[in-house]
Amino acid sequence: MNKQKRTEIFERLKADNPHPTTELEYSSPFELLAAVLLSAQATDVGVNKATRKLFPIANTPQAIIDLGIDGLKEKIKTIGLFNTKAENLMKTCHMLVDLHNSVVPDNREDLEALPGVGRKTANVILNTAFGQPTMAVDTHIFRVSNRTGIAPGKNVLEVEKRLLRLVPKEYLIDAHHWLILHGRYVCVARKPRCGACNIEDLCEFKKKTDY
Repeated sequence: MNKQKRTEIFERLKADNPHPTTELEYSSPFELLAAVLLSAQATDVGVNKATRKLFPIANTPQAIIDLGIDGLKEKIKTIGLFNTKAENLMKTCHMLVDLHNSVVPDNREDLEALPGVGRKTANVILNTAFGQPTMAVDTHIFRVSNRTGIAPGKNVLEVEKRLLRLVPKEYLIDAHHWLILHGRYVCVARKPRCGACNIEDLCEFKKKTDY
């Protein structure tokens, strides 16, 4: 795929959604971190249902600690793998209080040192909370990047590095959100909705559908 076509794709995605953001509900970097930690192998809708109960009661590291592990598990028990996620979130809260004055770090090294925070989660926080040009490649972004030809790669890291290199700079901050939403609602896994896609003529996927 050439630069001109790639630029046109992001121009159209921006025209459709000028200010994209995560579908996770949050009002602070810590709330975002907590929500992303809870979102692994879970839907944003499911996480939001749980955090609507949790955040009014505990939305700071110290407040989560004060809630206690059993209290935390009770609030998030509707989310898959809630036991492990509660343990990781509690450990993360202790580290934030002890090492970072309860402030979410704005750099990859400190973020990835937190329990349950891998490269993808760190990228989400750096991009969404701190406006840094990172690319959190999930299954949706991986699929869209490969299927369309925007930035094909054999693994997540390869796609991430290629996107960072190939996405035009003016679209880099928001590209992560556009690609996720496109994969979630249009370029879906089993049968892409090519007939409803506003970049169909630019996409290099050979087995297009009428759907």
